[in-house]
Amino acid sequence: MTVRLFAIALALAPAAALAQEDAAAPVIYEVSFDNAVHNEARVSIAFSELDAGPLTVRMSRSSPGRYAIHEFARNVYDVGATGPDGEALRVVREDPYSWIIPAHEGEVRFAYTLYADRADGTYSQVDTSHAHLNMPATFAWAPGLEGRPIEVRFEPLDPNWRIATQLEPTEDPHVFRAPNLAYFMDSPTEISDFDLREWTIGEGEDAQTIRLAVHHDGTSADMDEYARRAEQVVAEQVALFGEAPEFDFGTYTFIADYLAHVDGDGMEHRNSTILSSSQGLYEAAFAQLGTLSHEFLHAWNVERLRPAELEPFDFTQANPSPALWFAEGFTSYYDGLTIHRAGIDDLDAFADDLTGLVNYVANAPGRRFYGPQAMSLRAPFVDAATAIDPDNHSNIFVSYYPYGAVIGLGLDLTLRRDFGVTLDDYMRRLWQTHGRTETPYTQADLEAALADVSGDAGFAAEFFDRHIEDGELPDLASLLAEAGLVLQPAHPGAAWLGTARFDQRGDAMILSANTLIGQPLYDAGLDRGDEIVRVGRFEIDSPQDWSQALARHAPGDTVEIVFVRLGETLAGEIAFEEDPALEVVTLESRDERPSRAQRRFRDAWLASRAE
Repeated sequence: MTVRLFAIALALAPAAALAQEDAAAPVIYEVSFDNAVHNEARVSIAFSELDAGPLTVRMSRSSPGRYAIHEFARNVYDVGATGPDGEALRVVREDPYSWIIPAHEGEVRFAYTLYADRADGTYSQVDTSHAHLNMPATFAWAPGLEGRPIEVRFEPLDPNWRIATQLEPTEDPHVFRAPNLAYFMDSPTEISDFDLREWTIGEGEDAQTIRLAVHHDGTSADMDEYARRAEQVVAEQVALFGEAPEFDFGTYTFIADYLAHVDGDGMEHRNSTILSSSQGLYEAAFAQLGTLSHEFLHAWNVERLRPAELEPFDFTQANPSPALWFAEGFTSYYDGLTIHRAGIDDLDAFADDLTGLVNYVANAPGRRFYGPQAMSLRAPFVDAATAIDPDNHSNIFVSYYPYGAVIGLGLDLTLRRDFGVTLDDYMRRLWQTHGRTETPYTQADLEAALADVSGDAGFAAEFFDRHIEDGELPDLASLLAEAGLVLQPAHPGAAWLGTARFDQRGDAMILSANTLIGQPLYDAGLDRGDEIVRVGRFEIDSPQDWSQALARHAPGDTVEIVFVRLGETLAGEIAFEEDPALEVVTLESRDERPSRAQRRFRDAWLASRAE
């Protein structure tokens, strides 16, 4: 599996709470794109019925779905404010994130220019092809007015552009509403000449619309095929939980940009998701479906079944949670599983997906430092966070996405083998107790649900102690064997000196990443920035030389390694080990036949729930 960029979204109140609670004057936004050729948007905000005293307007520093700080105010300039008669009002800056209007007469129009040139789940992009808007990166807001209803008018650059958003539509196709700031900020918007497909899930009063709005350069046939696959995934996930969430305004919208000038990402929201990739649908062989599968499953797991730590979302700081191993990791387990259950990927492709997950987690040195729970709390340092100082993440961090996915895999197979229940049962139980009611959960709630589903409180307590608080992995080899899958060395007998990435400068082969704890290069004292000169009798001047040195040795061989560090030539001994890479394969691929019991177990695990 490719480790993807995913994130958790803003926790919101149930749909019933979306109704306006009072008659407070709405906050009215207008945004236009006359200077899109230079990636600029012009935003104005009308505040009225203000109390006496200064009005503060600020940009967010975090975004629903991200955990790190993002300084959105840095792309805001040409700021001004006017009163009801159009007279200029004084604007004061006391910090980098906000603007203060010290005196006004109850009405303020605040306006600014936004520079926006990154299309993904976190930022915004304005150009002559589209306006891709993540709301916290685009729109300022006033502390103290978060509960007011919002109205926003989008002025498209091109008359052929349409608007895709989860915001409530009005009779004017350019005007949309939100019940409050939280919902508004959670509602990304794409304005372009996108391709649209729609279908219905549920029947009668339970019928809801799924919309797939894709801005791409492919063909209509590409879009038809992608929509067909998306519909299969949606049906499979609805069957997993037994029902679809109740989407606000009866609609869920996939908003996708698959264009060469955007950045790959996926970001779920309450009734929509942003999807982006620099590859087209046909070019990527519809691989974007993996991100779509992940993000739609978040409509249950995170958007409604959500960690207590994420509610309410604070737009002024990072929003971490120790439960990302479940919120993101278990979702990562199901994104590939539901694609396979839908019949889109075959068993070999699913086994390859498991290979990526298991190989990464099993061989990650970071597990010796943190279990999944503590690893989740490192999210503010890694979730699209930026810093200029080097870090040691490769040795101390294991992404909670695959980490949690492997734990989910192990738990699913354990429940099936030992208790006659499944992880599907566990997810449905949590959905019934915490998701439908939108009652935020704690880790104690997750453990209690496992005790309830398994009927064994001791097992649940031990599982959380060993696998969530500590970093021990389940016995995946024996568990996978129940389904006729084999966890085996990917390169048996191959000599190996460790994970090595090189920056080749002429004939100098320089390690470009930290060496990893417990691997031969690390134990021999080499690290990032060292130039490897010779391994045994092989001079190392190219990647081919490195590969040849590995191929000509066997595990257990010990040779001299010569390297240059900070201008000094050093030498030491290094011992070859067997390549620890793992793979998951089917018995059939080894020309072996699974038993009847293995086939039954496999079918019960992997068969479609939607049929």
